Amino acid sequence: MHLRTNADHILRLLLLGYLALVFLFIFTPIVTSIIFSFNSERFPTVPLGSFTWKWYQTIYADADVWEAAKTSVMVAISTSILATLIGFCTAYTDFRYQFRGKNSYLVLALLPPTIPLIILALAMLAWFSRLGISGKIWTIVIAHTVLCAPFAMAVIRLRLQQMDPDLESAAWNLGASEWAAMRNIVLPFTKPAIISALCLTMAVSFDEFAIAWFVSGLNKTIPVIILEILQGNIDPQINAIGTFVFVTSITLVIMAQLFFILRSPKQPADV
Repeated sequence: MHLRTNADHILRLLLLGYLALVFLFIFTPIVTSIIFSFNSERFPTVPLGSFTWKWYQTIYADADVWEAAKTSVMVAISTSILATLIGFCTAYTDFRYQFRGKNSYLVLALLPPTIPLIILALAMLAWFSRLGISGKIWTIVIAHTVLCAPFAMAVIRLRLQQMDPDLESAAWNLGASEWAAMRNIVLPFTKPAIISALCLTMAVSFDEFAIAWFVSGLNKTIPVIILEILQGNIDPQINAIGTFVFVTSITLVIMAQLFFILRSPKQPADV
């Protein structure tokens, strides 16, 4: 028994060590970029120069960066609303109904994130070009909605899985309409997951580069403008813009986790 306890303790330490190495591998370049965004030297060299806000002041005064940020925010908010609406409908259909071809329905609903982004971007570009609507802001929204809706569907479906499927039937038997049951039972129960899906899909859209680069045309998003700056020369502005993107995305992801994990659903209201 004592040997088994020691083995479990060693295994736990090894797993924690492995997890620490994974996080170190992922976050070291990000932390390095953040540090260099405050470095007065133009080139990312050690030892560092003095502390400065110069690169943040540069992007603050850059009209192109502001325009890209505005586009990214508009696209991210629009995408999150549409993707969460579609994701909720898809998740609820899977939760409530049984029908022929349901497995194929779920496969198609969850397919977009499994397709390589470059392939999805090329397909979107070809489709929008054929329809003559490429290069507009709302085409980015459509493309990002296709990508993000499965994430919203997965998050909301997990919450629905925790709900007693007989609650709605009981409400119907007590005289509630289907919409009243939806409004007073399903929506309050899934509210944390819906907010979580909104935050998560907004983060995915705000961060996404490949699809936006192909379908955006002249409507550049923040990731697209980062590439354009990078193609010119080594510019410390990239570290500052990247820090802004990272802080925004990680904040949205943390909010999504908090709403989904920590927010307990309210009791269903009377119907």
